[in-house]
Amino acid sequence: MAREYQLRPKQNGGSSSGIDYRAELNEQQHAAVTSKPGHALVIAGAGSGKTRTLTYRVAYLLDQGVAAKNILLLTFTNKASREMLERVRELIPQDTSDLWGGTFHSVCNRILRRHADELGFTRNFSILDTDDQKSILKALIAEAKIDTKNRRFPKPDVLLSIFSLSENTKTSIRDIIDVSYPYFEEWHDEIKRLHRAYTAKKLDSNSMDFDDLLILTLKLLSKDDDLRDLYQRKFRYVLVDEYQDTNTIQCELIDALVGANNSLMVVGDDAQSIYSWRGADMNNILSFHARYPDAAVYKIETNYRSRPEILELSNAAIKANESQIPKDLRAAREKGAMIPAVIPLSDPRAQADFVTQRIEDLIGEGVDLNEIAVLYRAHYQSMEIQMELTTRDIPFQITSGLRFFEQAHIKDVSAFIRFVVNRKDEVSFKRIAGMLPGIGPKSADNLWKAWIACPVSQHEDPPLSFSEYLNTFKVPKKAAHHWEQLCFTLDELVTREGFQAPSEMIFSITEGVYDDYMRESFDNYEQRKQDVQQLMQYAQGYTDINEFLSQLSLMSSADGDPKANTKQEKIEDAVTLSTIHQAKGLEWKVVFLVWLADGMFPNQRILETEDADQFEEERRLFYVALTRAKDELYLTYPMMNPRSYTGEIMQTPSRFFEDFDQNLVEEWQVQSGW
Repeated sequence: MAREYQLRPKQNGGSSSGIDYRAELNEQQHAAVTSKPGHALVIAGAGSGKTRTLTYRVAYLLDQGVAAKNILLLTFTNKASREMLERVRELIPQDTSDLWGGTFHSVCNRILRRHADELGFTRNFSILDTDDQKSILKALIAEAKIDTKNRRFPKPDVLLSIFSLSENTKTSIRDIIDVSYPYFEEWHDEIKRLHRAYTAKKLDSNSMDFDDLLILTLKLLSKDDDLRDLYQRKFRYVLVDEYQDTNTIQCELIDALVGANNSLMVVGDDAQSIYSWRGADMNNILSFHARYPDAAVYKIETNYRSRPEILELSNAAIKANESQIPKDLRAAREKGAMIPAVIPLSDPRAQADFVTQRIEDLIGEGVDLNEIAVLYRAHYQSMEIQMELTTRDIPFQITSGLRFFEQAHIKDVSAFIRFVVNRKDEVSFKRIAGMLPGIGPKSADNLWKAWIACPVSQHEDPPLSFSEYLNTFKVPKKAAHHWEQLCFTLDELVTREGFQAPSEMIFSITEGVYDDYMRESFDNYEQRKQDVQQLMQYAQGYTDINEFLSQLSLMSSADGDPKANTKQEKIEDAVTLSTIHQAKGLEWKVVFLVWLADGMFPNQRILETEDADQFEEERRLFYVALTRAKDELYLTYPMMNPRSYTGEIMQTPSRFFEDFDQNLVEEWQVQSGW
């Protein structure tokens, strides 16, 4: 039996940081930062100084004589890694360049650059970006000779999402399709074969995609005991940020690097686990003790962000969840001037009027625009607010994507209408033609020349039948069936009395061809479908098609290529509009949380599934939204909502309101100015 011999910590002498940890940290932070080597789970509530805790933990280890090369810090973003490592360098005078810190992908890349030959790759393998992946898949689809003439086959973007979710969650392709893409069930066998071909192609071309960096590193460590032992000896102290967001592969990677004897500290908050749709598994944090029975648990519950009134509401809101690690955040700040407000409004336009007018009031009170945010469950819920902010000339920026009317799918739908109304609109014609399989820029240009040559294209009045002319054009064989459908859809947009109403046009376009196109083309089909439905609702306010198109043009600044990815420049002084998912980790003095009606938030699809786990994630999303606010919080919902062809419907307040005592909020009654 081997004799044990304990090394004493080195004396740093002049290299000691001189940090007074008790003075710099609160009691709970100090307990975690200065904890003994071993396994530890740190539950850091919203606004409690999670980053500070991790940063000081690294500094403390270095102060105790731990060599920088024996520390591994895993994060989810390069930004988080840079910020923490820069802060460590400011705290500690010694050289920390040997410390391994970075995202899971960057750390795995470093490992694979040393050992890729064990997996059949060379060490100078290429890393594929999204365009590279799509190019490979397009070639493989062509080689497979998949018959897509009469049925739409998923585009490479969608296939890559299916592959990624399957690999990161260790779930079969069939199960991924059944749960998330049921409309591709008929293509299951072809998708599975393509996945195998794609995997083989990457190996043949000595290339890896970003998912491979994780998957192949885990494979390497699992198959090579000596190599796994090498890295376990190297990384004596492993620290992990945002542990609640880890997926199956990431969790297993951590376990493989830590082994039985190394120190592991994971920091996270189960109450902020909101990314299951992209593979994150909250059970990793809930079951931490099952994998590490000796783990110490540290809770950091002092919140430095929010006023007590906001925090009290947040604590009450999340308590209804059954699957959680109990915690009770305490506010470090004093009470504010108001308790959170609940504001029922008559309809979506009234909601937009209230939010924008209140923003004007806040500006008058001296609140900076960049300290105000409007948060929502889904991007389309910001449409009326975007319009009203534009009308009132209030600068805003969107972190949840493009402005509503600049999105590709909104511009796609409007292109159909624009062409039918203005038959000389070359941009719109080529945009809708380019959506069809087999039609590239050259084919679209030839079709446009054929259309312009038709006398009817020059007439002021639209033809009653577009198909009478367009169906005589020569199109690629692959596009023939879809071209015919497109022609018949255009026919529906015109009647003997003139044009269909704008909302009816959008319905015809969606039902005729565009819904199928969205399924095939976008991995977030459901979100885009909701956007188009919202556009349809908006169009109900118009009877004149030219007035409707003029408004769309005024609200949109991007045109042209349907595949263009227009990015907004960051505005220094502007109100932020964001989905809650995009807002995680951010904070503002004033937060408006809008569309708090059942079916909107919580999401209708989740209500219909009656899945308890998904509903609890919705509640966690609500909690994340509440905890973004520092000083003032406004919770709004429209009591009536227009729906296509059914008129206005009464909306019930979000069932999240049932989770807390109504004394924690104050109801505002908004009176019309007319």
